[in-house]
Amino acid sequence: MTSPTAHDDAVVLHDAAVRRGGRLIWSHGNFAIPRGTVTAVVGTNGAGKTTLLDAELGLIPTSQGDITVLGRPAGQSNQRIGYVPQTYTSGLDSTITARQSVILGLTGTKFGIHFVSAEEKRRAQEVLEFVGLADKADYRLNELSGGLRQRAAIAQALACSPELLLLDEPLANLDIASQRSVVELLARLNHEWGMTIEVVAHDLNMLLPILTGAIYLLDGHPHYSPIRSVLDSDLLTHLYGTRVEVVTTPQGDMFVTPNRKLEPEERLQDTHDVREAAHFHEHGDPKDGGTHADAHIAGTKAKEMNR
Repeated sequence: MTSPTAHDDAVVLHDAAVRRGGRLIWSHGNFAIPRGTVTAVVGTNGAGKTTLLDAELGLIPTSQGDITVLGRPAGQSNQRIGYVPQTYTSGLDSTITARQSVILGLTGTKFGIHFVSAEEKRRAQEVLEFVGLADKADYRLNELSGGLRQRAAIAQALACSPELLLLDEPLANLDIASQRSVVELLARLNHEWGMTIEVVAHDLNMLLPILTGAIYLLDGHPHYSPIRSVLDSDLLTHLYGTRVEVVTTPQGDMFVTPNRKLEPEERLQDTHDVREAAHFHEHGDPKDGGTHADAHIAGTKAKEMNR
């Protein structure tokens, strides 16, 4: 794993913890997200996925440890970060056009009478073309489908030419075709612009082809591992609290499924005693060797051999 002190990391957590309203959300965050990668943030409802993004933006202070984003303390590089919240349109007048919403991402002002430079107009048009909204640039947001509104949200986040793009549940409430088009757009941003992307998601399946890693919030602690390490049935079962299978097709495609019919009848529900759980969720710094997922997989494989 990349060292948390390396200069090519986009996000670095050092023993970070966050509280809200006096309640501990998560703690012992020790990991680094390499630049140029696409990372999913996964976990059950209430685990603190959105809180992690808020902490990276400096909107919530750490109660312990620190977070570095693009080489500076969290909150000090926000002009180089694009952010797509879950409730994109709730904070906007839905009667403004897609073009106007992108311009808001450039001017940083609420919509109204203000001067828009030729360069800002050019940048807005460039971004709208990239996300495939050039022909609908003058449509009002309330005239666009859910998938197109999500593209408008991403366009607004791209207006400032960010190095890091954070998205909170961008595929929620979209049909399959719209989900696929958004994922293809994220893939282009990563491949063509070299953008680092961090995306909160409940369902990994649509994102799997583009993911390089994942942050999983488990037992009150955020962990980072390469995606192949996270795609482990036992780890995902423990994470979600229900039996999860990782299925590989003959073509090499991978799917995550909760379908219990895929399980052999003799397979037992995944459980761990206290000492085993403590072993594969030790909270030491990842630079000391090995990942949390690696330790988990070793423990669960040993258990399977002994059954």
